[in-house]
Amino acid sequence: MEPLSGLLVVDLTRYLPGPFASRELMRLGARIVRLLPPGGDPLSELAPAWHEALNAGKETVEIDLKAEPEHGRALCAEADVVLESFRPGVVERLGIGPGDLPETVVYCSITGFGRGDQRAAHDLNYQGWAGLLADTAPAMPPVQIADLGAAQRAVTHIVAALLDRERTGRGARLVISMSQTAHELASHRLGGEPLPRLLTGGLACYRIYATADGRYLTVAALEARFFERLCELLGRPELAERQYEADQEPLADELAELFAAKPLPTWLELFDGEDVSVGPVATLEEAAAQLGRNPSAAGNASRSGRRADTSG
Repeated sequence: MEPLSGLLVVDLTRYLPGPFASRELMRLGARIVRLLPPGGDPLSELAPAWHEALNAGKETVEIDLKAEPEHGRALCAEADVVLESFRPGVVERLGIGPGDLPETVVYCSITGFGRGDQRAAHDLNYQGWAGLLADTAPAMPPVQIADLGAAQRAVTHIVAALLDRERTGRGARLVISMSQTAHELASHRLGGEPLPRLLTGGLACYRIYATADGRYLTVAALEARFFERLCELLGRPELAERQYEADQEPLADELAELFAAKPLPTWLELFDGEDVSVGPVATLEEAAAQLGRNPSAAGNASRSGRRADTSG
């Protein structure tokens, strides 16, 4: 099902959040044209494989918007959706802001901090501003949570705006803040937590443990019945009584010693089919083989490199 089939999205963004959002819109059927400066997206040199994964199947038009503002404006005026991530005020100076385009356009700006804030930043900065790193710093996050959260929010709001346009005939002006979106991913914790650092090592039954072969197990046995069964399978049923004791480190040390005694495959075989909420820390390659890739990816990849007709 491609509910956005027939719709045109002009993507003016760079790096990760915008291209991730437009890839999701493409998966819903939209035609994506990336409007880029001469030389393209810097991500193509910084991380070529990422760039290919995000842009396979999209079309590309390279224009110097400062030298040819009317060309860029004409393409954006044809769009159903325009997606941009410049600093606030740049698109207006280039003549491709929401006020320069038909009112039917759904115009979405992905920003660092909202309207008017000119600070330079990247995902790590946004996560820091948002409070996401407070429990784990100086450890680095494994994915760009602020970028990807904002991208997903942008897609949701764009689809909602397109639905509203069907009723009203009018587009929308959307502003998505990466720092604010990242904060809202964890803001529910402001109301209080059952245990400090519940998700970041506060409980022995919710941690990552090393195995004998240098691999790791994820243990997320929060429910009593899961932890009881886990302790039974470990041959230490008495540990279940200590699941929520005040000092978690002695219990964590005992679990660590148990898990370190056998290799990962042995543990996975033991826990297979059991309600213990335990799993592996898989590599990306293992995860791709186990979970499978999106079947549309192959079709999208076959269209990689197709460029829009820029004549006329």
